[in-house]
Amino acid sequence: MFTVKVLDIDSGDEIHAIINEEVAQMLKVVGGDKVVVETKDKHTKVVCDVEIDKSYTSHTVGLNTKAATKLNQSAYSRGVMIYPAPKPKSIEYVRLKFENKIRLEHSHFLEILEDIINNSYSKVETTYFVLACSVHKLTDSEVIAFTQAMVDCGKHLEFANKEQPIIVDKHCIGGVPNNRTTMLAIPLIIAGGLTIPKTSSRSITSPAGTADTMEVLANVELSLDDMYHIVKNVGGCLAWGGSLDLSPADDMIIRVEHPLHIDTEDQMIASILSKKKSAGSTHVLIDIPYGPQTKVESLSKAKRLKKRFEVVGSAIGLTIQVEITDGSQPIGFGVGPYFEALDVLAVLSNSPDAPKDLEEKALILTGKIFELAKICVKGKGYEIAHKLLRSGRGFEVFEQIRKAQGYKELPDFPKYGEEIIAQHDGVVQGIKNKAISKLAFILGAPTTPTAGLIIKKKVGDKIQKGDVLFELYSESEIKIKYALEHLKDDFPYIY
Repeated sequence: MFTVKVLDIDSGDEIHAIINEEVAQMLKVVGGDKVVVETKDKHTKVVCDVEIDKSYTSHTVGLNTKAATKLNQSAYSRGVMIYPAPKPKSIEYVRLKFENKIRLEHSHFLEILEDIINNSYSKVETTYFVLACSVHKLTDSEVIAFTQAMVDCGKHLEFANKEQPIIVDKHCIGGVPNNRTTMLAIPLIIAGGLTIPKTSSRSITSPAGTADTMEVLANVELSLDDMYHIVKNVGGCLAWGGSLDLSPADDMIIRVEHPLHIDTEDQMIASILSKKKSAGSTHVLIDIPYGPQTKVESLSKAKRLKKRFEVVGSAIGLTIQVEITDGSQPIGFGVGPYFEALDVLAVLSNSPDAPKDLEEKALILTGKIFELAKICVKGKGYEIAHKLLRSGRGFEVFEQIRKAQGYKELPDFPKYGEEIIAQHDGVVQGIKNKAISKLAFILGAPTTPTAGLIIKKKVGDKIQKGDVLFELYSESEIKIKYALEHLKDDFPYIY
């Protein structure tokens, strides 16, 4: 039996156990291997990543905060047992998928995802699963099974009832810098009398996810109870999905995808729809921007993806409406969490300087949701959304959401900036989305919320030599210099 030493170390979702060299040799494990720490009564156990520390006695195991919480103090206070973690059996399904010898079914996905959630998979093995599903594309039946398994692995919220049978949600698949229509649609939807328990992701391949931008203005890391009460009291919320245990396997998979810049169509569909289903939504609008430098490069691909969303959504009990939109250039002025938040506030406050393209798209999509939820007849939704925005009601609701989630004051403007000047006359023919995103990454977004760009000229605008095309901002002077160097090889404007 081992005595537990709880360490005040918050490693996020990582689960660690620290033992000495003698115990490691006895167990035949090395640093990075997996061990099971189990309570004396065998009622509770947790799979941990091993770390070795010479200073520990042979009768002590150190557990980080996450591991200790999972075990429960009253249980581990009486001592624990430690033994090597068995290899998860589900890894065989992953191997067969990687070799293209199997079509995965719901039971396969469920076993794999539960092992990922329980920390039985190493990061390498989770990556193996992601790559297996990327190299050999999933069929529609596999995506349905994957999505349902994600739902089944997590917690669920229920908001629909006889008085309010329709619970809405709205999601953009991303790929276009800024495009913060969700943050504008949510308060307008609530102001229109609907409920929207919105969960959003952080950035995977973009300079800011919706959760990153909202976090500039309010707390997004809510507990499930907090989210439930906020939605009941305000009508909606805008939370980060990773803090809620709604489809928790998805969040662990995303952490593997992020450094590899993997965001496959199959996993994207399963990720989005499982979160919507788990949050209690019944009717969901999906925005698919398409264009040469987006996730969906052509209209034909957008139409095919639309069909897949509809098929998978219907199979798990959701009513899906998909809108295919123009993603040929950034939407709004700001790129990066802070600057995108400024755009949102400008639109909601009816500022004359607000980006009109962002406002217009948000109103169109909000109107479509009103029509989807039968608030009005087809063709009248835009008018309702427009009135709610102009009346200031949308801004009022947004401020209620900020206060309910934990209000944050806007941070100070970034320390360093640089204007990028036009070197000749012309007309903007195009803006490269990926080049804009790359610049924002170099400047520090989204890790540094106040890093990013402000776009001054859009497609179709006339330019005279000396005009400001866009502005770079960062908290690091060196990163400004790196961005300027990068512009020599990949300039985002075509004019």
